[in-house]
Amino acid sequence: MNSPALDPTTLDRALRDLRRNAPSWAAAQPAERIGLLERLLPKIRDGAAGLAAAGAHAKGYTPHSPWAAEDWAGGPWALAQHVTARLHVLRRLAAGREPLPAGAVHERGGRTWVNVFPATGRDRILLGGYRAQVRMQDGITPEQVRHRAAAPYRGGVQHPGVALVLGAGNVAALTATDILHKLHADGQVVLAKMNPVNAYLRPHFEQIFAEYVQRGWLRFVDGGPAEGAYLAAHDDVDSLHITGSDRTHDAIVWGTDDHAARRRREDTPLTDKPLTSELGGVSPCIVVPGRWSRADFRFQAAHIVTSKMNNSGHNCIASQILLLPRSWPGTDILLAEIRRLLHALPARPDYYPGAHHRLQAVLAAHPEAECHADDSRILVPDITDPTDPLLTDEVFASALGVVRLPGESPAHFLRHAVDFANTVLTGTLGATLIVHPRTERTHPHAMHDALAELRYGTIGVNTWSGVNYLLGYTPWGAHPGHTRQAIGSGTGVVNNAFMLQDVEKTVLRAPFAPAPRGLFTGCPSLAPKPPYFVTHRTGRTTLKHLTHVTTARHPVRLPALLTSALRG
Repeated sequence: MNSPALDPTTLDRALRDLRRNAPSWAAAQPAERIGLLERLLPKIRDGAAGLAAAGAHAKGYTPHSPWAAEDWAGGPWALAQHVTARLHVLRRLAAGREPLPAGAVHERGGRTWVNVFPATGRDRILLGGYRAQVRMQDGITPEQVRHRAAAPYRGGVQHPGVALVLGAGNVAALTATDILHKLHADGQVVLAKMNPVNAYLRPHFEQIFAEYVQRGWLRFVDGGPAEGAYLAAHDDVDSLHITGSDRTHDAIVWGTDDHAARRRREDTPLTDKPLTSELGGVSPCIVVPGRWSRADFRFQAAHIVTSKMNNSGHNCIASQILLLPRSWPGTDILLAEIRRLLHALPARPDYYPGAHHRLQAVLAAHPEAECHADDSRILVPDITDPTDPLLTDEVFASALGVVRLPGESPAHFLRHAVDFANTVLTGTLGATLIVHPRTERTHPHAMHDALAELRYGTIGVNTWSGVNYLLGYTPWGAHPGHTRQAIGSGTGVVNNAFMLQDVEKTVLRAPFAPAPRGLFTGCPSLAPKPPYFVTHRTGRTTLKHLTHVTTARHPVRLPALLTSALRG
């Protein structure tokens, strides 16, 4: 079936409108922007059920399915959380305060670190036990961090500009939060091209962002690769942000004709406009050996399966390779729990285009692979070839590979795991590391070195690294160092409510075990099982309450939220 011919009329009109209104957005004062964000929250609350239901229907299940929890987490709640993060920082600035609180910036191990989460008392209540720090690039001092934070709002001049956001096709809130970043961090008006996979979200976003649209600061358009290429080359587009694949990036920068390879080789791109991108990769989950209880194995198996099965694995940050200690007795116990869950979870389709083909390719390459739900939920239990496609190609579907590495002690294993993740796996977006608190306390230097040496932009310790995306305060993007000729997992960061510059990586920590069991594992916390876990019995209801509490000035639903969370 042929794609319809490109009709630039609507695209040109949208860009003319944005160009005409760009100066008024650049001149908008913090108080006006705060008001816009405050008025966004009730719109998110009013449209939350419709937005979540649209995602569920598009993925092939009902809004009441247990899977629908992810459509609340990655849709209305994520968007609301991002709005509240930006509001918090802008309100500090409007009150004449520094964007970063006193004591947030400090030096450790020769590097500058910034505490970015929790930022408010509400954060501590709603996400108790979660804490995030940002490690800055080498040579950046605490004074430079404080001086450069939120620079566009502290004496910097915001020049009128038009940004093109090429939206993601998977997680609902991604396009919306990219829009927020270009508007409120970069100070540019936005043309958002919806991805054909989830273009059904457009009316929901137009309703939520109605005031920005009415003021001429935001426009939405539909289209595929032809429209994307036309817009990227348009004279009225000043910058671009892409959430997608490296193939999309390369098609825009180098083209798809017979001269693309020569352009890349000679570094003569089709466009030299400022371009940021988040492009995924092969994400590892590293499990450090230690003394675990049977409950620990069950909980962490649910954690690992969630990091794979959320959104059917159609996530740029989905765990694809599980790095396990070869000689640890717990390896086989953990894999048995993972198999049990993969088999027990309710059915769901792999909705993303090409998923079935990619999964069939995994099965063809691995006759020993285990299928735990027809031809999906694939587990490849022992990968030994360092050139295996599962190690080099992002599957973007529900296939999980296992690599068993040497190392009798946690320290030895971590050295092997970090080296493997850095040198064998493709991409630098995110890594997850699971370690018992007692193990970390007895091997602090090994853990410090592992976190310092992992070349990933986002690291989750005892939490799936994808949770970093949800928080708003935490920078989201690849480890720095990619170039347009070798783009890898992309360049630049988004989200990043404090607008930090010179970011190297974000490290998010969560309790190893939920309350009350966490009290006995050395990680005292009142945090229950995370509601985004695929095994959470009340996840959808909990996340619905969480969305309402996040968007409300007075959290009247807080008791209902806590009750629902504890029942999970």
